[in-house]
Amino acid sequence: MKIAILSRKASLYSTSRLVEAARERGHEAHVINPLRCYMKLSAHRPEIHFNGQALTGFDAVIPRIGASVTFYGTAVLRQFEMMGVFPLNESVGISRSRDKLRSLQLLARKGIGLPLTGFAHSPDDTDDLMALVDGAPLVIKLIEGTQGKGVVLAETRNAAESVIDAFRGLRAQFLLQEFIKEAGGADLRCLVIGDRVHAAMLRQAKEGEFRSNIHRGGSASIVRITPEERSTVVRAAQIMGLNVAGVDIMRSNHGSVVLEVNSSPGLEGIEGATGKDVAGAIIEFLEKNAESGKTRTRGQG
Repeated sequence: MKIAILSRKASLYSTSRLVEAARERGHEAHVINPLRCYMKLSAHRPEIHFNGQALTGFDAVIPRIGASVTFYGTAVLRQFEMMGVFPLNESVGISRSRDKLRSLQLLARKGIGLPLTGFAHSPDDTDDLMALVDGAPLVIKLIEGTQGKGVVLAETRNAAESVIDAFRGLRAQFLLQEFIKEAGGADLRCLVIGDRVHAAMLRQAKEGEFRSNIHRGGSASIVRITPEERSTVVRAAQIMGLNVAGVDIMRSNHGSVVLEVNSSPGLEGIEGATGKDVAGAIIEFLEKNAESGKTRTRGQG
């Protein structure tokens, strides 16, 4: 197969591992910066150009699109879909997962367990909004934040009001969620490929920190998940429309709840913690499923 990997840096661990895994299995892999692509919109012959040449002959595309370039990155991916190239994750699924509010609404509609979550526009609703998530301590999240950025733990009512006022002053959209104290600063990252969980790790926040992201000094170790958790994370990925996803869950007193569904999960932490060849499993999924024009939306979403 000829595989396009949409990534801004070939040296990133996840990107380089995917290139390595593809080439080890006899495929041709090309790293393409989506921001350097430009497109010809045509009803009959859509085209993508990169470095002055048309991109042709690709069988599959792996999107590794950063949150800061979601709009243009998904536009490029949509163009590949219109050209009949099989996407590892479709543009529609990526767009759904990047909108925290939309993704939580979709999951809730399908009965997936979530932390108590509140969202409002008017500052007049702050008191009732905090009551919806059982008051302080509570977690305040920017809707467009990633890797723990824009996530604040407000331990008191006054602290929560101050953060909310600051975010509203910046005209930022945010969510309020219950603080799950019993989790002890730990959550589980489950890597879903197709209809199964390929790997899972427990992420533990460093002392004095409640965010477990490895980028923020958290540690990772292999973990066994329950059959119920396994079913939940696979369903969550499928609801988003993602073939490959990192689904984050937290164990609470009222069961495991889904925190987020990530459409471009990093491979370094989970490969290091579990010793599993996740990149190879992703390429194997493409080998079994990549067919020309085999997308649910064909770029129409």
